[in-house]
Amino acid sequence: MQALGPFSAIVFDMDGVLLDTEPLYKQAMHQACTDLGFEMTEALHNAQIGAPADLGARMMMDFFGPDFPLALYNQYTAKTMQVLTADEVPVKPGVRELLFELNARKIPAAVATSTSSPTAPERLKRAGIFDMFHAVVTRNDVQNGKPHPEPFLTAASRIGIDPRSCIALEDSHNGIRSAHGAGMMAIMVPDLLQPNDEILALCHAVMPSLHHVREAAFGPVTV
Repeated sequence: MQALGPFSAIVFDMDGVLLDTEPLYKQAMHQACTDLGFEMTEALHNAQIGAPADLGARMMMDFFGPDFPLALYNQYTAKTMQVLTADEVPVKPGVRELLFELNARKIPAAVATSTSSPTAPERLKRAGIFDMFHAVVTRNDVQNGKPHPEPFLTAASRIGIDPRSCIALEDSHNGIRSAHGAGMMAIMVPDLLQPNDEILALCHAVMPSLHHVREAAFGPVTV
């Protein structure tokens, strides 16, 4: 296991890193398109992973054309997500263990997500991990969403840590571009996407899970 160099904080993406919600988004987006008489493609869906809603909307309109009913699509997607997360908001393996470790060592943790407020804080609260973060940066908190570096730079500023001393954990290509642009040690923990050559060149490391991140940061642990 590759050991991680000295760091002062970790900034987490939310969907796909902390919360196991990317498969639910995929299901909701595909279903919304089907209900409206359109067909979501894998490439179109994958391009939107980690992107803010405004960028995703532009992608949808560019792909389907000016007659695409974007407002209805957004309503259908949001409604399905509400149904799919009604009983619980699932977390990814290793989330709580890594957060407890950071808390015990008094290492700040923050979130930089493309999801807007109040949705992002509400889901973190329902997952039972909101109080473990020193800052939560949502789409509403920045002018430029991912892949622009502003979300990660804002998170670092709020916790008072130099971005170059931060690890950034991401599952998407857009997120890795954002984290690398902010000067952080960008680590990809793949979920629905695997890194391509471009993304590999931007990554400090690629790790299978947050359990592996914890071990690389703090030494062997029992999972």
